[in-house]
Amino acid sequence: MGDWVFVCTTAQLLPGEMTVAWDGDTAIVVLNHDGSFHALEDRCSHEDYELSTGSFDPATGSIECVLHGARFDVHDGRALCAPAYEPATPFPVRVDEAGIWIRDDRK
Repeated sequence: MGDWVFVCTTAQLLPGEMTVAWDGDTAIVVLNHDGSFHALEDRCSHEDYELSTGSFDPATGSIECVLHGARFDVHDGRALCAPAYEPATPFPVRVDEAGIWIRDDRK
């Protein structure tokens, strides 16, 4: 199991916002969905493109890849529409008084 990596304070990531953090050489997009924090690998499963360059829709809890329009649920990474059929990899998030933390359990 990997070590927890600090992302930012909760005040630095407001509802509807996203940021990218790194755990080693893995880019992870961290999203604030109505005060609940979620993390996905910053990689579209369809074309290996950065999800963070796309748009986060807080109303639907989804992020859309700018390249071909694939959408993913920010809670669990599941693909919501073609052309993506495989999920985006989700990562654990921990929130404490210091801020938001992520961890890559694949290590």
